[in-house]
This record gives sequence, structure tokens and C-alpha cells, in this order.
Amino acid sequence: MKKTLLSAILLALVLVVAAVSQTPKTPKHRVVFELIEAQGRDWDVLPIHVNNVRAAFEKDGGVDVEVVFYAAGLNMLLRKNTAYEERLKQLKESGVTLAACQNAMKVMNVKSADLFPFATEVDSGIAEIVRKQEAGWAYIH
Repeated sequence: MKKTLLSAILLALVLVVAAVSQTPKTPKHRVVFELIEAQGRDWDVLPIHVNNVRAAFEKDGGVDVEVVFYAAGLNMLLRKNTAYEERLKQLKESGVTLAACQNAMKVMNVKSADLFPFATEVDSGIAEIVRKQEAGWAYIH
């Protein structure tokens, strides 16, 4: 009886350790950026700022990053802006969420097909930022 009980406890312990070791770690830091400006300097420095914050927090276990594009900033996610496509695609491939505001899309008559295929959509850019802040994300504007 003791041997069976001990075996069951050891098996349970092994399963718990295995489950914990396979659970993906949530990054300690979470940052949401907004991009609302028309094409210009802000478009050029956005990838730099995102990569800098990612590098700074790498040793702390990483960072979740989302960039919310609304108002004139939505234009950066349009397929026609090929000058920014590769930089944005690299951000997406490195785990950054690039979110287009559907409210801005409606106002500007932008369809999902007009966006880079790696962009995601959110119902409201401002609401997305509010949700992130309420969930403890740092807000960079």
C-alpha cells in the first residue's frame, strides 16, 4: 500500500513538473504603442523604438508589444506603402502585433484587403489602448 501511494505521489510530481516546464512564459513587460501621425518622422522611428524596447527587456524575460494604428497612422499599414512593408513585416515576424483600427478604416474607406496581410484589426484603436492599459500594459504615445 505504501509503495503504491509513494509511486502515485512521485508520478503526480513528475507530471506537475513536466506541465510547468512546458507552459510558455508570459513576458514580464507589456507595451502598447500608438501611431496616429501622417507619414513622416514618426513612421521612420517606430521600428527603432519598438526594437529598442524589445532589446532592453530581453534580459528580463521579454516583452509583449502591440502597435495600434489609427487616424492618419492607419496609412502606414496600407499595402501601397511598400517602403515600410519589410520593416513592419520583420516586426510582425518577431512577435509584435500590428493592429489596424476598424473605425478609422470605415472613415477612410479602407478594406481589409487594402492592409498588409500581416496586420490584425481591432474594433477601435482607442478602445484597444484602454483595454491594454486596464490589463496593465504600458502605453507609449
